[in-house]
Amino acid sequence: MEQYAVEMREIVKTFGPVHAVSGASFNLIPGEIHSLIGENGAGKSTMMKLLYGIYSVDGGTVAINGKILRSLTPRIAIENGVGMVHQEFMLVDELTVLENIILGFEPKRGPLIDFVKAKANIQEYVGKYHMDIQINKRINQISVGEAQRVEIIKILSRGANTIILDEPTGVLTPQEARKLFEILLNLKAAGKSIIFISHKLNEVMEISDRVTVMRQSKVIDTVQKKETSPRELSKMMVGREVFLNIKRKEANTGDSVLTVENLWTSGEKELSKIRGVSFDVKAGEIVGVAGVDGNGQSELVEAIAGIREVERGKISLAGLDITGRSPRFIRDAGLTHIPEDRNTRGLNRAASVADNLIVNKARRSPFSKFGFVMNAGAVASYSEELIRKFDIRPPRPDMLTTFFSGGNAQKVVVAREVTESTRLLIAAQPTRGIDIGAIEAIRVILQEVKSLGVGVLLVSVELEEILSLSDRIVVLSEGTISGILPVEEASEENLGLLMLAGSRRQTDMAAARGGPGVKA
Repeated sequence: MEQYAVEMREIVKTFGPVHAVSGASFNLIPGEIHSLIGENGAGKSTMMKLLYGIYSVDGGTVAINGKILRSLTPRIAIENGVGMVHQEFMLVDELTVLENIILGFEPKRGPLIDFVKAKANIQEYVGKYHMDIQINKRINQISVGEAQRVEIIKILSRGANTIILDEPTGVLTPQEARKLFEILLNLKAAGKSIIFISHKLNEVMEISDRVTVMRQSKVIDTVQKKETSPRELSKMMVGREVFLNIKRKEANTGDSVLTVENLWTSGEKELSKIRGVSFDVKAGEIVGVAGVDGNGQSELVEAIAGIREVERGKISLAGLDITGRSPRFIRDAGLTHIPEDRNTRGLNRAASVADNLIVNKARRSPFSKFGFVMNAGAVASYSEELIRKFDIRPPRPDMLTTFFSGGNAQKVVVAREVTESTRLLIAAQPTRGIDIGAIEAIRVILQEVKSLGVGVLLVSVELEEILSLSDRIVVLSEGTISGILPVEEASEENLGLLMLAGSRRQTDMAAARGGPGVKA
């Protein structure tokens, strides 16, 4: 009988009343790339966090290389050859690449760290798997793709033979994703076993040997990649046919509803500061904003919505100067906003669905009398209508949104924002972290909003989403616009090159100084 690199049998995990994993089984053959897919909340990330020891198993067994492990912690998982690269990298920005890789596992020469040995060890992985990194640079000075390679080398240096990658291409350009796939194939050729968690079915079909599908905390099936298709996989994930390739409607544009002129803002990081950005959005069109996550998209949206201070420049909404005005003023002027983080800015998770749906209308008739006495009947009728229209499940207006899945919670935000009378809708990462059924519904809604003559500013890290919905595309790279082009002239390839423009500028400047383009 074949010994698996990993074998998980009848796994059970609950969080209070929520059954995150219910009797799910999964195995990994040595030297394969095995994709684990499913809707948001299906249990796939929980399964892998159980394998890596982040969560404890409530029921079932976990075996690594044939050895059943009764209790798991990340350290025990590492000792047994399992490493995990998380969606959010576990790196210290102010430390160098070298320091991050050896942190906690420093080779010693007497009481001192043996940096010569550390560099030699790292160089072995760089050469063997073709992973270019600059070991003397700080993490905050390197690209996202390079930071991901640092994470992979870090777990390899701790002895990982099984590598878990959680949504690894979500923050990469197409060029960086291809580089990652080359590395994964090199790792596979060297006998490493890889678990690839993703929602991008085209990537799953490109890189996988086998695919396991989860739905509603259970494993639906495990199939050979060559015996399935994206259509079949999506049907297994959702339980019905799903059509993500929404036919883009031709834009019937009017006057500009948003004009941004020479905008400058502060930023969470140096590369996310907005520097001299100018563009417009017309009524009846969708303008997509593409870029690697963290290149100024959040700062741009926050400045337009009145959440972030504008250092200089001008923002106009349908001809009205809204620069530096309050979020309430800007909303009253005709802007609605689907924020990128529904939990911190989109919803009050402690409130009911009904309360979240009418929050912007609560002081108006017919929802209240005199601005503060609530009309329960009007609130119930309105919320039930939106729940039906937007297929929010469960259809319970009185239920707290904290108990809703990510996709249905996002539908609450979308339903509230797109039913407001508006000139401009900002949709910031509207399908991030939700299942493909909800993605399909939200993409259809954005097209409908556009057809009503509303201008839509769509911000997404998903190039496929940008290309399928946008009429024009603005590309941000390190806080500046590196290109604006009609969708007919755009492709994943040329958008990816524009997204890397800032990194190329830095490299060229460093080379001109004779500085750190060196791998060191």
